[in-house]
Amino acid sequence: MASIGDVVFYILVFLSVYVQVFFFVTFLENRKKIIIRKGKVILQHYSSVTITVPCFNEEHTVEKTVHSLLNLNYPKDKLQIFLIDDGSTDNTPKIINKFSNYSNIKVFHKKNGGKYTALNLALENSQTDFFGGLDADSMADPESLIRIMSYFEKDPAIMAVAPSIVAINSKSIVQKAQKAEYEMVSVYVKKMLGFLGAIHVTPGPLTIFRRKVFRDLGPYRHAHNTEDMEIAYRMQKNHYKIEQCNDAIVYTNTPATIVKLYKQRVRWIYGFMNNTLDYRKMLFKKQYGNFAFFTIPTSVVSIFAICYLFAKMAYNIGNFLFSKILQFKSLGFQTTSQSHFLDPFFINTPFFIFLVFVSYFFVILSIMIGKRMTEGKWKFSFNMIYFLVIFSIASPFWLMKAVLNTVLQRRPAWR
Repeated sequence: MASIGDVVFYILVFLSVYVQVFFFVTFLENRKKIIIRKGKVILQHYSSVTITVPCFNEEHTVEKTVHSLLNLNYPKDKLQIFLIDDGSTDNTPKIINKFSNYSNIKVFHKKNGGKYTALNLALENSQTDFFGGLDADSMADPESLIRIMSYFEKDPAIMAVAPSIVAINSKSIVQKAQKAEYEMVSVYVKKMLGFLGAIHVTPGPLTIFRRKVFRDLGPYRHAHNTEDMEIAYRMQKNHYKIEQCNDAIVYTNTPATIVKLYKQRVRWIYGFMNNTLDYRKMLFKKQYGNFAFFTIPTSVVSIFAICYLFAKMAYNIGNFLFSKILQFKSLGFQTTSQSHFLDPFFINTPFFIFLVFVSYFFVILSIMIGKRMTEGKWKFSFNMIYFLVIFSIASPFWLMKAVLNTVLQRRPAWR
């Protein structure tokens, strides 16, 4: 007879498969709406846009970031670029000052106050119809902005459009694993959430907003160091439409080591949990649609499911090792033809194997669809295997740390 723990385990695995199937069904229903444009886009009207690059100690990447903005296929008289040094202590101020003589670039220097304060300084000095940011470790594809702006031209109800973020310079195995993750989450999952009207984060790399969003809802907030998530929550609360442009590509650098990745993800998950607590009254309210009934609940369940499964697995492995130590002390070393290691948790049943197989199948399929949505081709990569292995082992640790920080009200470090 199955224990309560086994029943909970099966339920959590089933929910994981259910979410993946739900995304795939959404993809099948909307696949004809997903376009990948190869040529140049021409707009009927070119609105004025301000793009802000907040900088804090980004001397190694900011110059490439700025050049990527200067190379955008967008009328230069309609594009304003703000470079904001947020109290950097390296050569970042010197590097961005080199661009101060460009007619469409303004350079600002301020005391360190956090990314949200840099963005708000830009908002105060911007007069354009549209506003966005670009992280100083990212680079925009030349066609990215005009493709994003085509969404606003197509639908006046759209208030923000996020791009597809793709990892570059993926040299270490950790970075290659993240490349596959970005293809799944930032491209495929984000596009499906766009179809569902349930996007919960407007990422820093080149999400563009109508200026009306900030006039109506106010400026960025600290938001537990995840201001790009909080503004999306605020928009969902006020029924402002957020879209994702899958063929607008932004390239970003990713953490090269597991330690740096761990710190980044603790901050992200901590921000998600605390923003969700701040907006908890939205949960399961009909007026907030799929955002309240699907995106946030499934994300919360996923966090606690991974923590639960990891803790249960660790307990059973520990219990097995402890029993073997006692056996060795009592009887000495013995070999037996039957192992009980799999009995309490690793349940070798056809149903279990089926669920695990289906779950991994849909993860790999999701990554391949994400790659197809950005590159226009289906392609298997070993990055997918790296992702499955590294994130399966490492993600429980940063998830549990974020939960602990939330319980103890400890703010994680930015880097």
